[in-house]
Amino acid sequence: MGWFENYFEFERYGTDMKTEVLAGMTTFMTMAYILFVNPAILSDAMGKEAFSSLVAVTALAAGLATILMGLYAKKPFALAPGMGLNAYFAYSVVIGMGYDWRVALAAVFVEGLIFIILSVTKVRSAVIHAIPISQKYAIGAGIGLFLTFIGLNDVGLLTAVVNDAGVLQFTGLNTAALTSGKILLFFFGLFLAMVLISLRVKGSLLISILATSVIGWVTGIAPWPDQLFSTPDISYTFMQMDLKGLLNVGALGVIFAFFMVDFFDTLGTVTGLSAKAGFLTRDGKVPDAEKILLTDAIGTTVGAILGTSTVTTYIESAAGIEEGGRTGMTALVTGLLFLGIGLFIAPLAGAIPAFATAPALVIVGYYMLSAIKEVNFTDHTEAIPAFLVLITIPYTYSIADGIGIGFISYTILKLFSGRMEDIHPLMYVLSLIFVAYFAYLGGVF
Repeated sequence: MGWFENYFEFERYGTDMKTEVLAGMTTFMTMAYILFVNPAILSDAMGKEAFSSLVAVTALAAGLATILMGLYAKKPFALAPGMGLNAYFAYSVVIGMGYDWRVALAAVFVEGLIFIILSVTKVRSAVIHAIPISQKYAIGAGIGLFLTFIGLNDVGLLTAVVNDAGVLQFTGLNTAALTSGKILLFFFGLFLAMVLISLRVKGSLLISILATSVIGWVTGIAPWPDQLFSTPDISYTFMQMDLKGLLNVGALGVIFAFFMVDFFDTLGTVTGLSAKAGFLTRDGKVPDAEKILLTDAIGTTVGAILGTSTVTTYIESAAGIEEGGRTGMTALVTGLLFLGIGLFIAPLAGAIPAFATAPALVIVGYYMLSAIKEVNFTDHTEAIPAFLVLITIPYTYSIADGIGIGFISYTILKLFSGRMEDIHPLMYVLSLIFVAYFAYLGGVF
């Protein structure tokens, strides 16, 4: 016990083993919904036969990355396959653009390698300063709306489909389904999650998912699980990356989109968590930022090898911090719980119906949308490009398109408003890259 206390510097942070363990358990409870939701999303792209492997892979990727965060960066931050990025992987890249899921995994792998390189070089700071803060917030908020659409569509509440071009066709409320058992249970799960969150109950989303599922099983609306536990098997997704499939211009845009969202989502999350934990220096810097970002990047790379979309730091780590977690011991406990529990629950996860996970998607969308409040709407050159990002991502079912429209409109608006000093030189380059990307999609070359 003494080794842990010394290694994680309990005395320095004014904490103890009991506090750290409870904080780690709290973080796990708050994040455990990802064990059900991530496989549900990715199996839409990889095939339902991939579901069992994806449960184990989700747990393995989250567990290993979070343990690395605890032991190497020594921070109470947990990681797992990111919400929004998994939706982009499944619905934009694979279903929308038509790439094989193995090519999408290769894009995540390459993005992770780029992230690693940037995390150990000074290029990282240049990229950080180049992207306007309003764009960073708008991208996160746009992904939130994207997830909400997916949740409502998955449960059948909307009459919406994705056409052959990967564009969402939204035709309105599916009134015929409003009184069906599945829709009623969806609303039950949604309102249960809302009430629990309002009461600040830890693990609100997990409780909502499990409670709604049990009611669905008892009433016969969804079938009971055949069994609760099984031996993990990741053979379906392990080392399935198709690197050769990335050799075209369109795939470069996919890699760039994965990187952009991962990189800046991580920066925002880490900054917010560090502020909550009291880690920020007087000038607003995050101590050991390089170690944190490198851990995140390694998690993404390893996750792609295992067979999941981008692994990133989770804002839900704030739940553990709220409970007093201040060291890597919190992350170590969370990671061990992912490995000890998540690896073996594929049958249970497979029996969780869509109407039970859809409320979690809607609530996560709400959390992500709240970032838009940070945009300065009194400055039209900041707000209008942010607004375009916000609407483009969900209405085109493409995070990459939203980022591109945002960057191009921001650069043009600042340029023609005579505020060139607001434009980082790298933004011109990024905007031109996206112009070429859209020209490629439009068949110009």
